[in-house]
Amino acid sequence: MTVLPDDGLSLAAGFPDATHEQWQRLVEGVLRKSGKEASGAAAEDALSTTLEDGLRTRPLYTARDAAPDPGLPGFAPFVRGGRPEGTTVAGWDVRQRHAALADGAVLADLEHGATSLWLLVGAGGIPLTGLRRALDGVYLDLAPVVLDAGRDVEAAAAQLLALYEERGVAPGTARGNLGADPLGHEARTGDRQDFTPVTALAARCADAYPGLRALTVDALPYHEAGGSAAQELGASLATGVAYLRKLTGAGLSVEQACAQLEFRYAATADQFLTVAKLRAARRLWARVAEVCGAPDAGAQLQHAVTSPVMATRRDPWVNMLRATVATLAAGVGGADAVTVLPFDHALGLPDAFARRIARNTSTILLEESQLARVIDPAGGSWYVERLTDELAHAGWEFFRSIERDGGQAAVLRSGRIRADLASTWQERTARLTTRREPVTGVSEFPLLAEQPVTREPAPEPPSGGLPRVRRDEAFEALRARSDAHLAATGARPRIFLATLGPAAAHTARATFAANLFQAGGVEPVAEGRFADSGATEAVLCSSDTVYAEQAEQAAAELRAAGARQVFLAGRPAAYPGVDAYVFTGCDAVAVLSATLDRMGVS
Repeated sequence: MTVLPDDGLSLAAGFPDATHEQWQRLVEGVLRKSGKEASGAAAEDALSTTLEDGLRTRPLYTARDAAPDPGLPGFAPFVRGGRPEGTTVAGWDVRQRHAALADGAVLADLEHGATSLWLLVGAGGIPLTGLRRALDGVYLDLAPVVLDAGRDVEAAAAQLLALYEERGVAPGTARGNLGADPLGHEARTGDRQDFTPVTALAARCADAYPGLRALTVDALPYHEAGGSAAQELGASLATGVAYLRKLTGAGLSVEQACAQLEFRYAATADQFLTVAKLRAARRLWARVAEVCGAPDAGAQLQHAVTSPVMATRRDPWVNMLRATVATLAAGVGGADAVTVLPFDHALGLPDAFARRIARNTSTILLEESQLARVIDPAGGSWYVERLTDELAHAGWEFFRSIERDGGQAAVLRSGRIRADLASTWQERTARLTTRREPVTGVSEFPLLAEQPVTREPAPEPPSGGLPRVRRDEAFEALRARSDAHLAATGARPRIFLATLGPAAAHTARATFAANLFQAGGVEPVAEGRFADSGATEAVLCSSDTVYAEQAEQAAAELRAAGARQVFLAGRPAAYPGVDAYVFTGCDAVAVLSATLDRMGVS
C-alpha cells in the first residue's frame, strides 16, 4: 500500500475533535429557545422519530452506532447484494406490469426501455386464451417473462413452456418465473391451492430450465393489507420456509429449492426504510439458507414494486414523485428487478403516457443519474446499517412468532395474520387521519378545481382474503361526498374564513384552515362578507393575541349573520361563541365528516 507523505494539508488540522456530548449541548440550546427543557440523551430523544415495529430514528448517527459486518457484495450474508457486481453491468431489470390485453402495449414497452414482462394471467388479468396473443412478436429468448396467474398457474405455465418449444427457445436461454405462489394466492383470495403441481413445475425448471424459476414469494398481499416493513419481511420469510419444506419434501435439494424462489417486496416513498428493508431481507434469507445447511444458496433474488398503498386517486400526478423516490430506494437497496406502477394505476388501466413515464423513471435513474454505477451505495452509512440491523431483528421476531403458531398457512387460516396487519393499519390510520402522515394532493395541498383523471376500468383484482388498503381512502370518501353534492347542486359545500387583524397575524392560520377543509371537499371563501359567501359555517383565523381581543365579538357577529357553526383555527381555549377548534394534529377526518353531515352532504 502506498503511504502518502504528510504535506501539511490535513483536513481540519488544528481543530479539536468534536464529541457527541458537545453536539447534545448544542441541541439543548436549540430546544431551550423553543421552550423545551431537556438535557443529554433526553435532548437527543426529543429530535428522534418513532417508526412502526418499535423502531426509532435518531437525529445523529456516528461510528459508535455499531452494526454487524454486512460482508462483501455477492457473499453471505448478502446484505450488500446477491452478486459481486451488483447492478453495475446492465442496471436493474426494468420489469413492466400488464394486467390486460392491449394491442402493441407489450412490444412498445420492450422497445422503449423495459427489459422484462410481468403478466397477470387468469382471473383479474389477461385471459388464459390471450397469453399467446400478449406475447406475439416478443423474442422470448431475450425478454424474461414473469407470470402471475393465481390458481391458473399450472395452465398458464403450460402455455408459456409450450411457446418456448414452438418458437425454438433453447431451455438454457429461457428466463423469468412461472409465478406459482399458493400461499400468496390464499392470502389474496382465501382459497387453498394444491401444492403438487407446483412441485412438479419446480422440478421441471430445475431439470431443464436453469434460468427459469417456478415460485414467487409475494409479500405485497401483506403490505397492501396495511402491514409494516417487519411484518412484510416476517411473512415473506415464513412463506419462503414453507416452500422450502414442500420442495425438499418432494425431492429437490435445498440448493435447488432456493434457486426456484424469487421474492417480491413493496418499495415506498420512505426511502431509507425501503433501502433497509431490502438489505435486511437478503440478510434474513441468508440466515435461513445457512440454517438449512446451504449458506452459499442464500442469495435472495428480489423484485421491488412501487407501493400501491401510497398511490392516490386524487391529484394522481403526484404519484410520479412518489414512484421516483420509491424506485430510487429500490435501486439503492439493491433490488434485482423493479416495477414502477404507472401514476394512474389506482384509476384503472394505464394509458400509453403513464406506461412511458413508468419506464422512464427507471431509465432516468439508470442512464442519467447513474444510480447503478455504485455497488451498494448505502453501504457504510451508519444510519442505514443500523436501521438495516434493527429492522432485520424486528422482521426475524415476527417470522419466529409465525413459526411458533404453526407457519404461514396456519396463521393465514386462523385469522392471526389478518389481526396483526389490521392492528398495524389502525395505528397508521390514526396518523393519516390527523395528518401526522400527510398525503400530498389529498390531505395536504388538495386542489378542488382539479379535473378528474379517468381511465378505462381495470379487471377486478382477486379478493376474498386479506383486505387492500390505501393511504387516501378516508379522505377519498369525503371528497366523493363533495363531488356528489357538486353534481346534484352545482356547487360544493362552503366554509367562510373570517380573518381577523393584519395579514401577518392571520395568513398562516387561514392557509392552514383552507388546506384542512379542502381536504374534505369543502370550498373555503375568504373574500367579502359571510352573508354573501353561500356558506353556513365559518372559521376564525388569526393569532392568539388578536383572538384574545376580537374572537368573542367576531363569533357573535358571525352568529348574527347566520353561521350555524363557528370554528377557531388554533389550540382549544375558552372563547365564548366558538363551537370547535381546528389545529395541527386534530382528527381531520372526524372534523370534516361531521362538517359535511351538518351541511347535509350525504
